Amino acid sequence: MPLDPPIVAAVAAVCALAVGPWLARRGVRLARADEDARPRPVATLAAVVGLGALVAGVLELTGVRPAAVALGWAAGAGLVLAGVDLAVHRLPDRVLLPAVAACLTALVIDAVATGSWPALARGVLAAGVAFALAAAARIASPAGLGFGDVKLLGLLGLLLGWAGWGVLLAGVFLGLLTGAVMSLLLLATRRAGWRTAVPFGPPLLVGAALALALGAPPLVG
Repeated sequence: MPLDPPIVAAVAAVCALAVGPWLARRGVRLARADEDARPRPVATLAAVVGLGALVAGVLELTGVRPAAVALGWAAGAGLVLAGVDLAVHRLPDRVLLPAVAACLTALVIDAVATGSWPALARGVLAAGVAFALAAAARIASPAGLGFGDVKLLGLLGLLLGWAGWGVLLAGVFLGLLTGAVMSLLLLATRRAGWRTAVPFGPPLLVGAALALALGAPPLVG
């Protein structure tokens, strides 16, 4: 069911204000392995603004349907994963695995409710292919790709594949492009050298979000 823009904005704002600070706390606590750690105000603000924008985008894309829960959950998890990966080059299973389970469950419910079985089948196939190819790359070059990245690619394959093959390909391309740009910026500002390991998770997540925003047709139903 489609929503009017003011309602979209209101729902996004409520979700951002209610959940954004908690996401910021979880991210810094996972990164520091300290349950008493507190995020800086700028990190909290970034989580609130980022979540609000992502939730608004999800509602514009899907309207009110179970698939919105899958994409919304992935948005929140992605903010935490990106923050932790940037801080300590790690994608924690405590965030990633529940996201996979929640997203798959929501998409199955969406298929039951709306008849989107072809999209679900495509998403599961894309997830399997993305995971297998990433696992093969991990085996071939352990230093280039972490196993957290492999699992993240499986999750993104599920969501982008559900939206369409073109969206999946666009997400991979934009993720690689974002990673290249980020690496060049780090080199230009001398914050990294040619041999410095650069986290791969944030570029993948940015590429996925851009692909859904720019390439996915409206899925309101």
